[in-house]
Amino acid sequence: MALRAKVLTVSDGVVRGTREDRAGSAVAERLGTAGFEVVERRVVEDGVESVRDAIRELVAGFAGVVVTVGGTGFGPRDLTPEGTRAVLEREAPGLAEAMRHATFGSNPHGMLSRGLAGAVGAALVCNLPGSASGAVESLDVVLDALPHALDLLAGGRPH
Repeated sequence: MALRAKVLTVSDGVVRGTREDRAGSAVAERLGTAGFEVVERRVVEDGVESVRDAIRELVAGFAGVVVTVGGTGFGPRDLTPEGTRAVLEREAPGLAEAMRHATFGSNPHGMLSRGLAGAVGAALVCNLPGSASGAVESLDVVLDALPHALDLLAGGRPH
C-alpha cells in the first residue's frame, strides 16, 4: 500500500504572509524521508471553522495521513483541536498522548499541547505543534505506527 500524506498548516501569520511556514515544510520533508508521498499542502487561518472545513475537504475520499501543524496551544486563536474534534469519527488518544509524552524531558511547554489524533474514514488525522522542531519531534514518535494504523483503517487485519 502506498503511503500518502497531506499537511495542513494552521496559522494566521502564514496566511497573512508575515510568517514563513517552517513547521509545515519540516513536517512535509520528514514525511517524505519516512516513505510518505506528500500529495497536498494547504494553509488556513486559525479558528474552529477554518480547521474543520479544511480537514473535511482533505479527508474526503482520502486514504492516508492528514497532519495539521499549529494551533494546539493555549492562545486565544489556538483552536485546531476543536476544529479537529468536530470532524473525527474515532479518536486515537494513544497517538496524541505519545506525542505529548515524548517532549516531557526536552520541552516543559510540550505538555501544554492540546493536539488530538483520530480517524475519519480511511484517513488518520494528527495534530502537531506549530514549531518546526516540536512538530517533527512529535511526528517522529508516531511514524512507525502510522502504516499499521492506515492498513487497519483500510480494512486490513491486525498483525
